[in-house]
Amino acid sequence: MEHTANCIEDTLIADLVVPRFLNYVRCWTTSDRHVEATPSTPGQWDLARMLAEELRGLGLTEVELTDHCYVLARVPASPGKEGAAAAAFMAHLDTAEDVPGRDVQARLVKNYDGRRIELSGGLALDPAEDPDLAAHQGRDFIHTDGTTLLGADDKAGIAEIMGALEYLLAHPELKHGPVELVFSPDEETGKGLPDFPREWLTSAACYTLDGGRLGELELECFNAYEADIHCTGKAIHPGYARGIMANATIMAAAFAMMLPRSESPEATDGYYGYYNLMEIKGDAETAALTVYIRDFERAGADRRIAALECFARAVEAQFPGGTVRLTIKPQYYNMKEKILEQPLVMEMLKKAASNLGIEFTLKPIRGGTDGSRLTELGIPTPNIFTGGRNWHSRMEWASVSEMTAACKLIIELIRLWGAGGQPG
Repeated sequence: MEHTANCIEDTLIADLVVPRFLNYVRCWTTSDRHVEATPSTPGQWDLARMLAEELRGLGLTEVELTDHCYVLARVPASPGKEGAAAAAFMAHLDTAEDVPGRDVQARLVKNYDGRRIELSGGLALDPAEDPDLAAHQGRDFIHTDGTTLLGADDKAGIAEIMGALEYLLAHPELKHGPVELVFSPDEETGKGLPDFPREWLTSAACYTLDGGRLGELELECFNAYEADIHCTGKAIHPGYARGIMANATIMAAAFAMMLPRSESPEATDGYYGYYNLMEIKGDAETAALTVYIRDFERAGADRRIAALECFARAVEAQFPGGTVRLTIKPQYYNMKEKILEQPLVMEMLKKAASNLGIEFTLKPIRGGTDGSRLTELGIPTPNIFTGGRNWHSRMEWASVSEMTAACKLIIELIRLWGAGGQPG
C-alpha cells in the first residue's frame, strides 16, 4: 500500500510539532522595521542557529546559515526519484513588533472545556466572542498568557515544516524528490527577502507556511507600499509666533487626520485596501509619519499614493512656511498573476488537501508573505494555513489539530511532487 500522509496518526504528528513550537516561541525574535540591516535584530540569529543545528542533527548535510540569517537546507531525493521536480517550503523567523515578544509564556490547553480563559492585564480568551475558540471545545490549543504575543506567526509554520522533515527522514518508505527548506528573517518588516541567495533554490515551486485557520489556501496578497512623510516647520518662541510659526507636529497631525477613516484597516476586509498609519513622531521643527498603503489592485494603490500627495499640498496650504515631502517605497506586489501562470503549483496544493479530506477555501492574504517576493523572483509561492489566530496580539492562540493538519499537508505535497509532479 502506498504510504500517504492520510494514514499517519495525528498524535504522532502532534508529538513532532507541538514540543518544537513550544521551544521556538521561547526565542525572542521580534524584528525592527527601523533597522535597515538584515537581520534587523540579534535574537533572530538565536533561532536560526538552533534550526541549523537541529537540521544537522536530523542527518542533513546540505545546511547553510548565510551571513544575513537565512537558514537553507536541502533533502536529497529518495533513490530513483532524483529526476523529480524539487519542492520548497518556507517560514519566517521573526515576530511582529506590534506588541511585546520577549519571554513568551505559552500555555498548552488540553481537551478545552469551553470556558472563558483569563489572561494578564484584564484580557481574556472568550468563546462567546471568538467562534473559532468556541469550536475548539474538547480539542487542544496553545495560547499566550496575555503579556506578549504567542509567535504562531510564524513559529507554527517553522514547527510544521520541521515536524514534516523529521517524519520524512524517519520513513524512507515515503518516496520523495528533492526538498528544499528556507527559514527567512525580517518578514514582518516588509523588506521582501533582501540579500536572499536566489540562485541557491532549484525548486519548481515553494509553499510558505504563514496562514491562518484550517483549509485556508492563499495565492494573492496586497500590493504594498511604505510612505514616509516628512514635515518641516518653523520653530520660534511661542510668545512671538504669530505669523511666523509653523508647528511640524501639528502639521503631521493634520496630515494624519486627512487619512480616510473608511479606508483604514479596522474599517475594511475582503478585497478592500487601506491606509495604515504606522507611526507619528516629532517636535515643532520637524515631524514624520509612516503610512502603509495596501491594495490588491495596482490602480487602487496608485490612487492612494496620489491622494497622499494631495494631502501634503493641503497641509502646506494650511501652514504657510511649512513643507511636506513624501518618499514612497514599494514593499511587495500581489503574487496572484504569476502563480496562475504555472497552474500545477496550485493544482498540487489542492490535490494534497483533498487527499487529506481538508475542505479548502481560496482567500486573499490581507497582508503579505515572503512568498510574494519569491514569486516575483520566479518561483511561484502560494501560502498555507498554520492554525494560528489573533496574530500580532496578546490574545494570540494556535490550534494543535490544525498545526497537525498543516504538517500532514506538507508531507502529502512532498509525496505528490515526488510522484512526478502530477496532481493525479
